[in-house]
Amino acid sequence: MKMKKIAILGSTGSIGTQTLEVVRANEDLTVTALAAGSNVELLDAQIREFRPSLVAIWSEEKAKELKERVKDLDVEVAVGMEGLLAVAQQPEAEILVTAIVGMIGIRPTIAGMKAGKDIALANKETLVTAGHLIMPLAESCGVRILPVDSEHSAIFQCLNGESSKELHKILLTASGGPFRGKKKEELRGVQPSDALKHPNWSMGKKITIDSATLVNKGLEMMEARWLFGVEPENIQIVVQPKSIVHSMVEFTDGAVIAQLGTPDMKLPIQYALCYPKRRPLPGERLDFSRITEITFERPDLESFPGLQLAFDAAAAGGSLPTVYNAANERAVAWFLDHKIGFLDIPDLIGRCMEAHKVIANPSVEEILETEAETYALMENMRF
Repeated sequence: MKMKKIAILGSTGSIGTQTLEVVRANEDLTVTALAAGSNVELLDAQIREFRPSLVAIWSEEKAKELKERVKDLDVEVAVGMEGLLAVAQQPEAEILVTAIVGMIGIRPTIAGMKAGKDIALANKETLVTAGHLIMPLAESCGVRILPVDSEHSAIFQCLNGESSKELHKILLTASGGPFRGKKKEELRGVQPSDALKHPNWSMGKKITIDSATLVNKGLEMMEARWLFGVEPENIQIVVQPKSIVHSMVEFTDGAVIAQLGTPDMKLPIQYALCYPKRRPLPGERLDFSRITEITFERPDLESFPGLQLAFDAAAAGGSLPTVYNAANERAVAWFLDHKIGFLDIPDLIGRCMEAHKVIANPSVEEILETEAETYALMENMRF
């Protein structure tokens, strides 16, 4: 049996832990490297179960603790960005799962591609901010970018065997989040605990808040633009409250192909890791004898202005999507920390976008500088 060797950035997060569940269920998948942020206890348990030869953790302090914990094992412990780059470039690994959150994922993703790794992409920020660099690089390196996000995986599956030249429009579905149907005034006093109650999906805190603001759908639209070579005006956001239809593709002849399934992230993860083959996956199945209807709605851009701001950022292009992403990242952190209100999130994004002078074709360095400048600008804003 030929083993497929996998490295994972962000192994202790939601996507990372579910990736390891998929590895557990497939005897021909093996883990050679792991990277995590700060969860030493869980990373220790993962090392003992999956026996990677290399692990990375973000801080020196946590690295010392981890080294002490795993001193009985034959594993190298690396630190910080150098550690992430080492995991991304590890010679044994064939595919790199980028499940790390934030723009910190850009440099390791680029390093992995340059080292010849296929990328199982779950790090939105990489394509949102640097898609103009990432997609041409993937082509020149001869590597594949395999989407792990459920909506992008759905689009990828719908396009399988079809010509991209015949793609007319992407129909990107959204659940609408926990506040679907609420008017702007009703959202003024919502708390983080309210926003974290997603009706269908179990995800990390940041992405759950992004789903509540619909900013997540804006980020996914920008991702889809680069992944599938479609202009933003040919991407339509459709609210599908039950999360049964994960996304659809309309072709030039008017035919629409959809991918349906239960809301389970292990399906797109496994599809990316095992592509082009499909594998059995235990779990709940759609029962069409019990589904009485599948409904669709337009998103409410007045109550959720963060989505329109994403289309504005995508239309301007250049460094503006980086501002959108960075401002949202910091605003969500402040909201979760009870420092700002829910409606302050899109307000801050809009203010940062207005203040920014767009760089037309930013380098990685300029993207990271734009991120830092956006954070500095936000620190000076008063609420």
